[in-house]
Amino acid sequence: MTVETDGEGAEAVSELFNRYGTGGAVVYRNPDSEDLAVKTYLPVDEERGEARRRLEEGLWHLSQLHPLSKPTLRFLAYEDWATAWRENVPVLHIGRRLVIRPPWLEYFPQSDEVVIGLKPAMAFGTGLHPTTRMCLLAVEELIQPEMRVLDLGTGSGILAITAAKLGARSVLALDIDQTAVIAARANVVANEVADRVQVERGSLEGLKSGWHLMLVNILAQTIISLLDEGLADRLAPEGKLVAAGIIEEQAKEVGRAFISQGLTISDRKRDGDWITLIGQKPIQVGNG
Repeated sequence: MTVETDGEGAEAVSELFNRYGTGGAVVYRNPDSEDLAVKTYLPVDEERGEARRRLEEGLWHLSQLHPLSKPTLRFLAYEDWATAWRENVPVLHIGRRLVIRPPWLEYFPQSDEVVIGLKPAMAFGTGLHPTTRMCLLAVEELIQPEMRVLDLGTGSGILAITAAKLGARSVLALDIDQTAVIAARANVVANEVADRVQVERGSLEGLKSGWHLMLVNILAQTIISLLDEGLADRLAPEGKLVAAGIIEEQAKEVGRAFISQGLTISDRKRDGDWITLIGQKPIQVGNG
């Protein structure tokens, strides 16, 4: 089953497909439009009939909130599905230098390009979602050699891997989901950055200070809660916080949380309805 929609809709469709499909959701950009195509496999049998009914009901409800195409079906044996979806997954170029490469595709990079190998079966850890793309662009713009980087809510590890490949001295990637931790560790090893990227299960508890760059691609309310719990205090002087996962109507509230914690908003990125805010911690001036 395939549904085409925008970035926000694709996230919601993927949640349904991961719940009711077999093998989870696969997301790729339609080369002929700006839409994303979301795919999953549905076995044709009586036992799965209820799951399909619930999936179709869920898609109908989502269609009242997001522009969704009518679902299309293609009949395949599961063994064929396991390889057929790969036909539509391209090498993805982001920013000036970043390349996201599915592991089964060969790619010969230009001399200045940075290639990240990632399985796109992990729907929103592949650079396709607007929040991930904006974070990747921010990492490309902000990373400097010898930086200590924190990737909070790492998911697939794509941001942590990118920071390391762009020159960060060390990266700590944290996630509260053990499944994400396992996946991120595998991706770190596959991209040969395990010497600089440490992946652990956790959040703010016990986290030390002194980070030059923080990457937080989660949800607006979670970002606000983390700021209330002292996230900004962990930044080094002049350190920067990249916060994504914010829909437009939430941006002012997150911005106020930045300011209340002593951060100056140094940049604001937008991709469709999604906003990414970049805050900077000022230099602490002594009393003489």
